[in-house]
Amino acid sequence: MDRQQWALPRIRVLQIEDSQLDAELVLSELDADHIEYDVTLVDAEREYLAALNEFQPDIVLSDLSMPGFSGQRALDILRERDQDLPFIFVSATLGEEAAIEALRNGATDYILKQNPARLASAVRRAMREAEAQRARRRAETELIRAQRFESLAMLAGGLSHDLRNLLQPLLLAGDSLQDYQDDPRLARLGRLVRDCGKRGLDMVQSMLSFARGARRAEQVRVSALLEALGLLLQGSVPRNVTLELDDCDPELSFDGNHTELQQCLLNLSLNALQAMPEGGKLRIGTSLAALPEHFFQPGEERREGNYVCLTVTDTGTGMDDAALRHLFEPFYTTKESGTGLGLVSCKRIITAHGGVMRVESAPGEGTSFHMHIPLMQQPADVEEQETANLQGEAERVLVVVEEAGQLSLLVDTLDSWGYQAHASQSGTAALQWLEAQGVPDLVVLDADMNLFTGVRTLAALFDHGYRGAVLLLARPDAPPDMDELPVMEHLYLIDKPISTLRLLKTVREALEASAAGAGPPAPM
Repeated sequence: MDRQQWALPRIRVLQIEDSQLDAELVLSELDADHIEYDVTLVDAEREYLAALNEFQPDIVLSDLSMPGFSGQRALDILRERDQDLPFIFVSATLGEEAAIEALRNGATDYILKQNPARLASAVRRAMREAEAQRARRRAETELIRAQRFESLAMLAGGLSHDLRNLLQPLLLAGDSLQDYQDDPRLARLGRLVRDCGKRGLDMVQSMLSFARGARRAEQVRVSALLEALGLLLQGSVPRNVTLELDDCDPELSFDGNHTELQQCLLNLSLNALQAMPEGGKLRIGTSLAALPEHFFQPGEERREGNYVCLTVTDTGTGMDDAALRHLFEPFYTTKESGTGLGLVSCKRIITAHGGVMRVESAPGEGTSFHMHIPLMQQPADVEEQETANLQGEAERVLVVVEEAGQLSLLVDTLDSWGYQAHASQSGTAALQWLEAQGVPDLVVLDADMNLFTGVRTLAALFDHGYRGAVLLLARPDAPPDMDELPVMEHLYLIDKPISTLRLLKTVREALEASAAGAGPPAPM
């Protein structure tokens, strides 16, 4: 690859040389090849160490031996700090054995002062190879991060199953306690228990989706987005940083993906914290804006109208114009350990939402990221119509759940609403009940039983002649494999955990559809 194929940007050259004349001869080779550079000349170890910290060179050109200092010592010091920075010996005393030893010790190349003609090409090649090596290391780092996230996703999946089982009783018990309207204390306790269960379920789903990178279209409530972000940042905000969450409208919601937007805000917030090593203020706020057509830049979709603006502002070090120009380029980063992919991912997320990003920053004045997401015209909210009568008519319901607490609450709930609920703690017990008591009107079945799974139990019930409606309770992140089941006309697949109201409505819907011979709607 020649210089027409790979343009070498202006580079910082740290030159170790005790002869001013030799130093100028070396640099004249770079001038002749039209390599643009800034140079710092040193000939002692103390000056060399200072230049590494302050000048931050892109390449080191070093003589082999000088009074009180040596090129080999300079190479050893550099390799302790940086394995990739190019280091080229330029010496008149370098023999063949010494040259080979230098390469073994980490030198990039060697040039004889008597024959400096290939110095410029060696510099170009060294810079190109160093950039390729850094790219490989960034890719390896990103792969390791991806593997860690995969492990986190597996862990989150297992935890979510256990947490959903723990949260199910809270939802059912809270609804049951609310029925005691003649006792205000029990009613208040019921609301508290139910709300805690719902908040816990939302947090479990949010963390699971975040770990797995799940994509789904949904109504994103701004207040819930900021609340979840605040929880995630609790352990990350240092004491010398003030966190401010500013919600312009607690009821505001829009079409989007909660998980991806949460990931975007979290990434920007963590970047902001790193930009404030001495402390400061981090503000995550929302606002509404009407964007005119001239607001949009070339290449952006010009969609004028109403937008919600998510803003992350810090009072940190800020960025100069050069950094702002490269901000959204892959692998560009201003952090020593960064991959340069975080902001690229954020911009991709906002663009996928039909939105645009804007950045305001200046050295010493902090940074603000503004993410504008369009507000689609929403139809007026329609209150969910309650069914005229959720009360049962003594229909027989077989409840098959392995976990004793959930089983008891489900049976008690159905009993209190007029159903004849019968408990079975395993598929085997359900089959025994069926043989002894006959066919029920409805089966409520947990898909996640261990010894005799829900799907296998359902297939066995079908073999025993059951053709009625079935409510199959399953985890949304791990739907059951339905391939081994025969075709069932009245099968309702429902996400766990289930609330009392949803349970009663689905039970009535399933019973009525089964009696009328109609199939269920799309799985819930």
